[in-house]
Amino acid sequence: MNFGILVFDDVEELDFVGPWEMLTMWRQAAQGPEQCLIVAQNPGPVRCAKGLSINPHHSFADCPPLDYLLVPGGQGTRREVDNPVLLAFVSAQAKNCKAVLSVCTGSFVLHAAGLLSGKRATTHWASLDRLRALGDVTVVEERHVQDGNVWSSAGVSAGIDLMLAFIASEAGAQAAGKVQHFSEYYPSGARYGDQAASPHAPAYLRS
Repeated sequence: MNFGILVFDDVEELDFVGPWEMLTMWRQAAQGPEQCLIVAQNPGPVRCAKGLSINPHHSFADCPPLDYLLVPGGQGTRREVDNPVLLAFVSAQAKNCKAVLSVCTGSFVLHAAGLLSGKRATTHWASLDRLRALGDVTVVEERHVQDGNVWSSAGVSAGIDLMLAFIASEAGAQAAGKVQHFSEYYPSGARYGDQAASPHAPAYLRS
């Protein structure tokens, strides 16, 4: 099983590192995917949004067929939605994928690749109205959303919740529980300041 994570310049670090941690922990603790692959358009370092530099395992040219593909977000997505090479790669790989996932504004890349029209989806709270404005996506203000074989999550840290829910769906609650336990991911539920009560906060925080 090949699980690919797409990266590009100005990708948000935690958007892909959080899911990567859950994926590789799944592989170690509960027989998850044999290969977890970081894929970029070209070989060589990729400069992330906050200054981290990473080296992908594969370029588009030598990437093997993927069983699953995750597209993270970040400011770079605003450029990549107009990148025909990247969109063609996402579209071509998605045809044979069992599931395609997005974190944060990665949802806009899925849409530009023709994978989100008519679907329920979510994105970062600051981009919810922009996702609605596309006109053919039913925007759901939840931490993560599944519609068929397309999964999407809210911003940044929500990718961790997305991946745990995905693991539970694919391999069962016990497998997801092992990953959750080994990664010690038990959010406290603490709320700091009053931002959760802001009218701009997603509905799942205001309810």
